[in-house]
Amino acid sequence: MHRSLNVLGGAAAALICLGLCVNGFAQAAYNPLSIPDTSKSPVGEPIDLTVQDAKRKREVPIRVYLPSEKIAAPVVMFSHGLGGSREGSSYLGRHWSARGYAVVFLQHPGSDESVWRDVPMRQRMQTLKGAASVQNFKDRVDDVRVTIDHLEMLNAQASGPFAGRLDTKRLGMSGHSFGAVTTQAVSGQRQPIGGSLTEKRIKAAVVMSPNRPQNKLVSVERAFSEVQIPWLLMTGTKDDSPIGDTTPESRLAVFPALPPGDKFELVLKDANHYAFTERSDGPRTTERNPQHWNTILALSTAFWDAYLREDEAAKQWLVGKDARSVLSPGDRWQMK
Repeated sequence: MHRSLNVLGGAAAALICLGLCVNGFAQAAYNPLSIPDTSKSPVGEPIDLTVQDAKRKREVPIRVYLPSEKIAAPVVMFSHGLGGSREGSSYLGRHWSARGYAVVFLQHPGSDESVWRDVPMRQRMQTLKGAASVQNFKDRVDDVRVTIDHLEMLNAQASGPFAGRLDTKRLGMSGHSFGAVTTQAVSGQRQPIGGSLTEKRIKAAVVMSPNRPQNKLVSVERAFSEVQIPWLLMTGTKDDSPIGDTTPESRLAVFPALPPGDKFELVLKDANHYAFTERSDGPRTTERNPQHWNTILALSTAFWDAYLREDEAAKQWLVGKDARSVLSPGDRWQMK
């Protein structure tokens, strides 16, 4: 347990410790919250760099958390929500990398923190709504593609911090809010115009605060009927958003529309839109349930282990009763 504290830092590690003690599954053969011994090869600080897209004359900042072992690691990419940055949700990056994943946080110019930082408070909401545009959505999808290309190039280099360290054949995609929209688009959702934007190099997806289509030209059933890879949806009973007037009920419409086979949904009781992040929602902020991050980390890690590592023990943990041991009263967990 002390090794977990060293890797994750005080606040996040304390939450994980609480979850382990309360739920009592630390002795299980498979434990998605345990951290390997990194005393000899400690996990380093994240590495910031910029992906250059000459075709679009666009720069995509990324932050990479590398695992301690210097071997080719499965890659998990993360797309932030509207107004976010590559620095957000670090609790995910630190835990997933400590579990052996190379975790890559993208920052999307035009829908990142730059759109609100120098804007007067009274104008910020309108500015953010304007940034949730079709063009920014398209840019985000292209950001994912060029970043994967860049990661493949970095891995193939003869030297450097990423040489031979990135297994892009085992690639997962995740994101929150507008990042969830991005993740859905590149991992199987049908678009109203142009069909599919699916990036076939992505093998599994974790979607935090999923979104049904805003465009009424395509039904929710048609939008998600062709998702072929494993998906894990995460939302909360209070997961609304003033951008797009999204409601908790609209987020719950996605899971029933997915085809059966390796599809999962977590609904956290009383969790609002920011339960999956390190942000608050200003005056509407309610006290966090300290168990929620434990649950998010445990289920997402088991999901990556099951579908990127093809770890049978992780798959059995995920589909069995052990997964329910990390839930709080009132949380819902289902699969098909």
